[in-house]
Amino acid sequence: MSIWTRIADALSALAKGEPLSVVFDRLRGTTAPEQSVGFTIAVLALGAKMAKADGTVTRDEVTAFRRIFTFPEGEEAHAAHVFNLARQDIAGFDAYARKIARLFNPEGRRICADDHHVLVDILEALFQIAIADGSYHAGEDAFLAHVAEEFGLDEACFHIVRSRLVEGAPRDPYDVLGLPRTASKAEARKAWKELVRDTHPDVMQSRGVPPEAMKLAERRMQLINEAWRQINAKEAA
Repeated sequence: MSIWTRIADALSALAKGEPLSVVFDRLRGTTAPEQSVGFTIAVLALGAKMAKADGTVTRDEVTAFRRIFTFPEGEEAHAAHVFNLARQDIAGFDAYARKIARLFNPEGRRICADDHHVLVDILEALFQIAIADGSYHAGEDAFLAHVAEEFGLDEACFHIVRSRLVEGAPRDPYDVLGLPRTASKAEARKAWKELVRDTHPDVMQSRGVPPEAMKLAERRMQLINEAWRQINAKEAA
C-alpha cells in the first residue's frame, strides 16, 4: 500500500466537518511508515499555511512547493486535496507545527542548524516557498520564526537558515557554516567538510530524512560551498 493510498484512507476516514489536523491525532503512536504519512500531510499543511502568510497564495508559491516535494504520477490530486483542506482548516499553523514537532522531536530538545535535523530541512522548504514569488514579507518572516520556535530550533538556527536562503538577508559565510567570526581557516574547512558530508543523500537517508525532503539539500549545498570559497579566498588574500 503506497503512502498516498494511506493518506487517502486517512482523509476518507474524517467525519464531515472534522479538520485535517485530526489526522495527526489518529496517527500518533503508530509505526514509522505512518509517521511518514504524518510528515507528508504536515508539510503539505504547513506549506499551505506558509503560502497564505503574506495574505495571498500565488502560482509561484504553489509551483515552488511542487518543485521541492515531487509527487508520483497520478497522485497530484491527492496532494492538492490535502493542500486545499489545510488552507481551509480553522486550525492555526502553530497547531500543525507542534504536531509535526512531536513526530520528529518528541523530547522537545533545542535544535541548532548544525544538528542536521529533519525539522531544519522542513524549515528550509518553507523558506523556499516564501521566497518563490520574488519577495519576502514581514508576515512570512514572523510565520517562519514562530514555526522555528515551535519546532524547538534555536534563534541562531533560524537566522542561519534565513541567511542561506533569503536574498538580501544578512549572509555572512561564517553564519552559513555555523561558526563564530573568530573561527580559524582550519576550523572553517573542517565545518565545511562536515556539512558537505552530512548533506550527502546516503547520510541524510541514514538519519531518517523522508524521501520527500531529500531535494532540500541542493540549495544548502550550494551555499555551503560558496561560504567556504569566500572564507578560503579571504584567508588566501
